[in-house]
Amino acid sequence: MSKPIIHVAIAILLHQNKVLVGWREAKQHQGNKHEFPGGKVEQGETPLAACRREIYEEVGIGLHDWHAFDVIEHEYDDVIVNLHLFHAIVPTALLNEIQQPWTWYSREELLDLNFPKANLSVIQRLYWPHQIKISDQLETLRQLQQDQLLYWRVAGSQQQISALAELSVEHLAKLIVNVDIYQQLNTIQQAAISTIHLKQSQLMALKLGDLSIGKRYLAACHDLAAMQQAQQVGCDAILLSPVLPTATHPDAVALGWEQFNLWVSQVDIPVFALGGMQAGDLALAKEQGAYGIAGMRFL
Repeated sequence: MSKPIIHVAIAILLHQNKVLVGWREAKQHQGNKHEFPGGKVEQGETPLAACRREIYEEVGIGLHDWHAFDVIEHEYDDVIVNLHLFHAIVPTALLNEIQQPWTWYSREELLDLNFPKANLSVIQRLYWPHQIKISDQLETLRQLQQDQLLYWRVAGSQQQISALAELSVEHLAKLIVNVDIYQQLNTIQQAAISTIHLKQSQLMALKLGDLSIGKRYLAACHDLAAMQQAQQVGCDAILLSPVLPTATHPDAVALGWEQFNLWVSQVDIPVFALGGMQAGDLALAKEQGAYGIAGMRFL
């Protein structure tokens, strides 16, 4: 006998690096677990319309700007669930309107919460390691620590693309590549790649709806306008540079921590500080609003 299929609209609500989470009662399907807000898609209703309705009914706020996050099918013992996920920013002005018992959790705290299995890939995407190593050497992947990713910054020659065929799925899961390289990979490699990188020029050419659903995007930004564009088109995180003077770009004007902090406070997605970083700067960067740090020499 075939299992029933349920379509569910789920909202990933974000505010200043925090994610809104609730708790499923014991009597509910997958009860006694944490959950993201949402609910069943009613007949004749689009998943996005269901998401808007559920957030208004359950959370108590109406949001206009939504981004498609992912579509996930998960088979439980008794039912097949199709999750239609969307993400949106909750402005400060609406924070006091959020109903109880919804709670804000940091991305790190999500790892310790008890979510249904269908949500595990969502948690993996929302959580970012705090250090990004930048290198043109794939061998660096073997030296990465648990809380690190590698941005493979290369031109993307055919020889370089071919070198990716030697990597395991586990190594690809720690790798960030530019969108131009990503588009040349096979479907297995694309599925395994951790993150797609966008240069600022590539970012500024995008409009809402251009990003591929289900992939994580990291946007390189050098000014506030680019940071706001990254958030508006639905990117997951930002590389902001140069924060401090750096030997690789001696002529670039450094932002400094004060300017960095000011700009970071105006977006709600994780920002990595790039430029002049040292290994011991992570704590300082976090004090200035950064989620993490990135660099070539410090790791």
